[in-house]
Amino acid sequence: MADRIIAQGSLTKSTESFSSLSIEDALGELRTDRANGLSVSEAEKRVKLYGRNEIPAKAESLFHRLLRRFWGPIPWMIEAAALLSALVGKWEDFTIITILLITNVLIDFLHESKALNALRVLKEKLAKNALVLRDGEFQTIDARNLVPGDIIKVKIGDLIPADIKLIEGDYILVDQSALTGESLPTSKKSGDIAYSNSVVKQGEMLGVVTNTALNTFFGKTVALVAKAQREEKSHFQKAVINIGNYLIAITVFLTAIILITAMFRHENMLEILRFVLVLTVAAIPVAMPAILSVTMAVGAMNLAKKQAVVNRLVAIEELAGVDILCSDKTGTLTQNRMTVADPVPAKGHDTDELLLCAALASREENGDPIEIPIFERLRGSAGAPGAVDNRQISFTPFDPVRKRTEALIESEESRFIVTKGAPQVVFGLCDEHFEQREMALLVEKFAEKGYRTLGVARKRLEDQFFDFVGLIPLFDPPREDSRSTIDEAKRLGLNIKMVTGDNVAIARHIAEVLGIGTEISNARELSGASTRELVLLGEVIAKAIFRQLSPEVEAEEVRRFAHSVVKNLENEFENLALPKGYVQSHESEIIALIENANGFAQVFPEDKYLIVDRLQKGTHIVGMTGDGVNDAPALKKADAGIAVSGATDAARAAADLILLAPGLSVIIDAIKGARVTFERMKSYSIYRIAETIRVILFMTASILIFNFYPVTAIMIIILAFLNDIPILAIAFDNTKVDERPIRWNMTEVLAVATVLGVLGVIASFGIFYIARVYLKLPDGAVQSFVFLKLAIAGHLTIFATRTERRFWQPPYPAPLLFWAATSTKIAATLFAVYGWFIAPIGWQYALLVWGYALAWFAVNDFVKVGVYRILRTERIIT
Repeated sequence: MADRIIAQGSLTKSTESFSSLSIEDALGELRTDRANGLSVSEAEKRVKLYGRNEIPAKAESLFHRLLRRFWGPIPWMIEAAALLSALVGKWEDFTIITILLITNVLIDFLHESKALNALRVLKEKLAKNALVLRDGEFQTIDARNLVPGDIIKVKIGDLIPADIKLIEGDYILVDQSALTGESLPTSKKSGDIAYSNSVVKQGEMLGVVTNTALNTFFGKTVALVAKAQREEKSHFQKAVINIGNYLIAITVFLTAIILITAMFRHENMLEILRFVLVLTVAAIPVAMPAILSVTMAVGAMNLAKKQAVVNRLVAIEELAGVDILCSDKTGTLTQNRMTVADPVPAKGHDTDELLLCAALASREENGDPIEIPIFERLRGSAGAPGAVDNRQISFTPFDPVRKRTEALIESEESRFIVTKGAPQVVFGLCDEHFEQREMALLVEKFAEKGYRTLGVARKRLEDQFFDFVGLIPLFDPPREDSRSTIDEAKRLGLNIKMVTGDNVAIARHIAEVLGIGTEISNARELSGASTRELVLLGEVIAKAIFRQLSPEVEAEEVRRFAHSVVKNLENEFENLALPKGYVQSHESEIIALIENANGFAQVFPEDKYLIVDRLQKGTHIVGMTGDGVNDAPALKKADAGIAVSGATDAARAAADLILLAPGLSVIIDAIKGARVTFERMKSYSIYRIAETIRVILFMTASILIFNFYPVTAIMIIILAFLNDIPILAIAFDNTKVDERPIRWNMTEVLAVATVLGVLGVIASFGIFYIARVYLKLPDGAVQSFVFLKLAIAGHLTIFATRTERRFWQPPYPAPLLFWAATSTKIAATLFAVYGWFIAPIGWQYALLVWGYALAWFAVNDFVKVGVYRILRTERIIT
């Protein structure tokens, strides 16, 4: 490593120093060839010399990952209980508490490691690629293998993989705001430097790599620009954490009552303190961190099996609540596999010439999905040999502003220019003597059938106007599974809205074929509505200001002033003191327009952001798909941003979920998986609340009323240990897929959990009465009775909380959960029967407790269903 650093320091210059060199001097300094690039063997040598083109990630050490699991309020309580057990010589208790602590730590650690390894493997598939010139041929390689001296091509949508000096091409527009703080994209031309991790917004150029990895501008400033961002917790995680805090508060309050009572009774405070600590460990959600991480990890791995990589783990929860999904058309609803229909040459031209001109106005190595079918069709045409006789001198790629490509071509006879792109744009470049009206009508007819049409034209250098060559209709057919997937999405309560840059006619045709609906709006209507809203808002502010200055003011003066401040309003909505309800009333019009539409055509990236923003203000949880650089703001804004298959690096970086396979079905599968994960978390929450109420309330009441400790400290420790094993298996349980988007209903969860908890307290006093009063057993046997009842009933509660239906109805428990719970109940029975650490009660009494617990389980399940029915009936009436 030291040799590499020395070599690096002696052979490389700073990126800034290359900016002052000419292109030829820079190529000479880097010992590379503009025409052929580096050889493969030379590139391999430089990889060994300079290292991989990647910024080393600061990974958490193995020691720290283990140590932090022993640090925090919950581990402190367990550790304090172990320490007190050692101080009073209760070494059996100390041993079991220590095993409990270490088991929780290891289970959490191992599951986290499994999840991290799985996600790391998956994210390796998302590594940035680069189009590099090696041995005279362009090839796509992993960007990690770039070295100084490589010639690479960068184009619209690319995340520049290294610092480069631009050497060929017209220009590129680069967004480097994340590095330099510039608010607007910067135009770059030949001879300029473009920095690693900046985004190409427009254009296409060749560049030579000047520096990689830590030697790049980004690498040197990574400590300054890479701010540690805490992952925001989802709504569900916040709710579960609040539940944990609530349970801790209840536990601390009731244990404080026990301590105060013991003081008045002059009991052994050290022994009571140890008992209270152990009781606290059993009552509070010790396993909650493990359950959260395991359930999330299992959810992420299940989604990965369906070709969906989770970029932000908490997005699993957000996906469960998505009620509106805004979906791209191309590649998601359609096959993203353009095919050429029947070309329509203009008068004086033929199909072969039309295809040849279209191919000359393209670059096959770019892999543009619109251009690929042209080359495929040309190869099977008699016009194919003509392509060999023409050489492309320069090429201007497509961009959203020009809406066309253009190339300067040199043949044996002359030079000429060819162009292809949006027909209306190409029409405007031609003289008025061709059959424009007829061609325009054909474009409309093609659009009605869902075709995308390219106009093609050519001209000699000395001509003023282009000569129109013809139209090439292209069709991207719907995916075979799109219609059935959309039907399934509707069954799941999702409102699918199609968003596309295509015109309204194409969008409406595809939407109708897929059953989405025919209410397709032009996105320009949204922009217009937003502008009108802004102007009206400006007038309100102007009137408010003028009213304070002078009550009598001319309306025209107000309007003039309003328009002068409109430009400053967009970022000030939240800070302005506006008339109550004004913004809401005008926003509601736009929200209603968006809600009632089945989709939007001619959508620009800013329209996507507007759509997401307004829907969120209408209390919707929104999923948005995207694939381009300019989709990044909308993907970030959405509750669940989804980068579709083939998305740019910038879109992937902004998204919460990254799809590795095309189609809408992957998204629907991800939403189903998220709802399953949500149900598992919900069942855990109800179980945990019910268990805390059942244990801590029964213990406190028993001590206060009967001056009797119904279980010993060692029994509580064993209970906590046995409970944590089956509860972890909830992460793998079978659950229903809700037919509606899920929202957190705390009232319902608390009500069901409280009822089950109170029933558990009543049942515990029942077994206490049977053992102590009816059977007149000694105190040790009574405690064993209560211990066994708590163990069996607690584990049975899992099977009640995991479903809202009767326990015998599907979905049935996963085998892992069933056998984990059953094995721990059997273990608790053996403890009680044979007297391991507790007083023995024998098989006869053990079977009595089993029968009692099973009977109460049936009662609990019956009451649970009734509570759900009452709560939901009241909600419907309300």
